[in-house]
Amino acid sequence: MTELFLTGPAGRLEARYHAAEKPDAPIALILHPNPQLGGTMNNKVVYTLYQAFVQLGFSVLRFNFRGVGKSQGVFDGDSNNELADTLAALDFLKSMHPESLHAWVAGYSFGALVGLSVLMRRPDINGFVAVSPPANVCDFSFLTPCPSSGLIIQGGADTVVSEPAVATLAERLDSSRKVQVDYVLLPDADHLYTGQLKAVYDAVLTHVPELLISKKKSVKKKKSV
Repeated sequence: MTELFLTGPAGRLEARYHAAEKPDAPIALILHPNPQLGGTMNNKVVYTLYQAFVQLGFSVLRFNFRGVGKSQGVFDGDSNNELADTLAALDFLKSMHPESLHAWVAGYSFGALVGLSVLMRRPDINGFVAVSPPANVCDFSFLTPCPSSGLIIQGGADTVVSEPAVATLAERLDSSRKVQVDYVLLPDADHLYTGQLKAVYDAVLTHVPELLISKKKSVKKKKSV
């Protein structure tokens, strides 16, 4: 794991980076929850997502949004600013791995909102993981239709994000044509996934390879036409 700083729209962004051995390995960008509630790139759920993608052979980057940790700028809760930070981080990651054909974005809570927003702006994103996307307080109608396949993970004992709202979101996204959105409910998990981090890790290791294989078949089919 390498500590580095990359250039963002409001100044440097503090990051942690893992480069896979294969130059054409898929890439994954990991986004943290709301820093006003203590969220940073070192959050335990974020770190679990990071480690899961490393285990799957991805090149992985996680970073602090502006105003968090050693990242420059000011966090003001405007998700458009964090979206701009994310696009800069994605451009950096893709520049480091120009041979990679597959790019994923994964986020937790506020990070899931930002990550899902990226899907509509970057058609080069092939897949996503959204952990506790705040479907009860945020409007996700912009994902109509959902452009990429992915995985949604939610805790059944979450008192911050409503499980029924997330289940409804997952069902709606899965109904989009040509995409597959898997939904994993962890019945005993609270919003912090206390004692449930391994379950999050295992869910990513189980579902992402299946979704990635499906996407690779689609890419091969398109290339053969």
